[in-house]
Amino acid sequence: MRRTVDYFFATMSPWAYLGHERFVRIAQATGAQVRVRPMDLGKIFPLSGGLPLARRAPQRQAYRLVELRRFSDWLKLPLTLQPKFFPVAGDPSARLISVVAERDGTDAALRLAGAVLAAVWAQERDIADADTLATLLRETGLDAARLAQSQDAAAQALADAHTQAAMDAGVFGAPSYVIDGELFWGQDRLDFVERRLQA
Repeated sequence: MRRTVDYFFATMSPWAYLGHERFVRIAQATGAQVRVRPMDLGKIFPLSGGLPLARRAPQRQAYRLVELRRFSDWLKLPLTLQPKFFPVAGDPSARLISVVAERDGTDAALRLAGAVLAAVWAQERDIADADTLATLLRETGLDAARLAQSQDAAAQALADAHTQAAMDAGVFGAPSYVIDGELFWGQDRLDFVERRLQA
């Protein structure tokens, strides 16, 4: 049976960046159907007791950097621990990925999501900037018209629906993967995601 995965992520999340390509490979290898759902963590954190990075205790902030370095080294993925454009507004890129998913399909949305995540963490580009998003569309071979389409009310409604779906599923962090109602939080749970999809 072909399973469906709801892939919830924030477009500025370093953990989503570290797990993205591996998740895509797992989904392809298992034949899973992916629903690409960028979400607004700013709306989810207050419901779950989460805190924005700047409001976390110093020891948590310090350990986060240790873990990011560990996973970057382990996965052999380039990652700037404190990139130039972070924190960064995720809404413009979330709307854009949502529109691409709706109009161009899952593969295109996953390709763009990977480019957006890498733009923040490997390339230090500003994903809140319209020119950057236009360049990312071009670099991923997608229709330039998607940028203007991502700026209308329908695109915001799509993005809001993803965030609401995350809330309804009990999601509290990024990335999260939901398979048949079962939640897997974090790129370090991808082994469990793979086993679930193979079951």
